[in-house]
Amino acid sequence: MRCRQAVCDASDVLPADCDQPTIDQALDDFLEAQRVRLAATTYRRYSDVVSLLRDALNNYSYQALSDAERKRWEAAFEAGDEAAFCKLFGPEKIVAELGGFLDWFMVRKVIASDDLLRAAGTVIKKLVRWLHAQGHVNEQDASDAVERGNGAARDLPAASRLTDALSDLCAAAPAIDVDDVADEDWVEDTLPITRIEAGKLWLGERGPLKLPRRATDNARIGWEVWVVIAHHRGRWHLLENGFVYP
Repeated sequence: MRCRQAVCDASDVLPADCDQPTIDQALDDFLEAQRVRLAATTYRRYSDVVSLLRDALNNYSYQALSDAERKRWEAAFEAGDEAAFCKLFGPEKIVAELGGFLDWFMVRKVIASDDLLRAAGTVIKKLVRWLHAQGHVNEQDASDAVERGNGAARDLPAASRLTDALSDLCAAAPAIDVDDVADEDWVEDTLPITRIEAGKLWLGERGPLKLPRRATDNARIGWEVWVVIAHHRGRWHLLENGFVYP
């Protein structure tokens, strides 16, 4: 295992363990291990996903740090190092953050193709297995993370397609004035998908919303989406929508 001397010397920033790599070093090692076995196009996809993972860790994962760790991170970040998280902490921090990366960051923060969304789940599975083989992740955490990766590879592209279909439905909605609708018939909220039929979708207790069959084929019970919906002239209309979260 490698350890940067600068990190090992900075005892006021990180309680260094020179037998363990930082997150950055571990991710670099993972990519190098993939480079020798993957075609160039596939490797670029791996590199893209790992780059997004670094961004997510560096920008959001400090929120889960302990008080002592948070102080170390803040000292480096406020000194100008926006990539401090991945430089200061070890790869054991990665697994706990994968849920947020796959279920929130890839949905909310990344404008991604279906191919990239699908690749995110696949790359995360490979990364977790590699981390386990290197001794950075225990077997149970690795198993849980691999299952999450399987779900992401399947669900992220479908959720993206459903988001697009809902946006198309909004564009086709009639103009409805909130003052013309009873309070109980106007809903602005994050709602779960509770029922699905061919061409029909129920959100919470409201529905159905009429959608193309290809759209409802992508929906799953329990997924959530922020919406503005109104019951007007005998049916529910989708007026605004946010991202669908698997």
